[in-house]
Amino acid sequence: MRVLVVEDEEPLAEAVARGLRREGMAVDVALDGDSGHEKSSFTRYDVVVLDRDLPGMHGDDLCAAIVASGATTRVLMLTASGALEDKVDGLSRGADDYLAKPFDFPELVARVRALGRRASPAVPPLLVAGDVALDPGKRTVLRADQPVELTRKEFGVLEVLLGAGGAVVSSEELLERVWDENADPFTTTVRVTVMTLRKKLGEPGVIETVVGSGYRVPAAG
Repeated sequence: MRVLVVEDEEPLAEAVARGLRREGMAVDVALDGDSGHEKSSFTRYDVVVLDRDLPGMHGDDLCAAIVASGATTRVLMLTASGALEDKVDGLSRGADDYLAKPFDFPELVARVRALGRRASPAVPPLLVAGDVALDPGKRTVLRADQPVELTRKEFGVLEVLLGAGGAVVSSEELLERVWDENADPFTTTVRVTVMTLRKKLGEPGVIETVVGSGYRVPAAG
């Protein structure tokens, strides 16, 4: 899952980003509304965690711009006020969910995951192909009912491939969906990650290489 955190309090923004990365998400950070708008315009995010009161472009305006773009991005709006009228106002501007500060981090994670599942097309809570089953919520992978231990990036790659429902996913899309903006697009990081993932999943092979196009996990026939 690719997430953008737009929050002008840098310590809070970095703390949220670190926590979400520990949950296996690829996270970018913007410290003002203008940079948040720029990032969200050029990158397809699953969820934007958006502070309402931002310098530069206001959070309300950024939320409206994301909605107007037609993107499937979901917006979780943060605010220092938990008053009902503020919640109603934020949701009326197109936010998908609303969380008042201070918040409990496990609740933030749960809400981000819930919004991520509402992407279009909707992703089922359990991803299955053959004898491979991935549970995004529990962060577990089973092959033939046996647990498979994966790194965060290996898990992310497998999650994207399974979520594609048999369609081919390019290396570029995997890099965009699983890694953050600091990833070097000219490295072999995707190929190496797929290679180690294949080894851990074992035989018979699960991930197919489609020459010149990318990778896919065939859907069950």
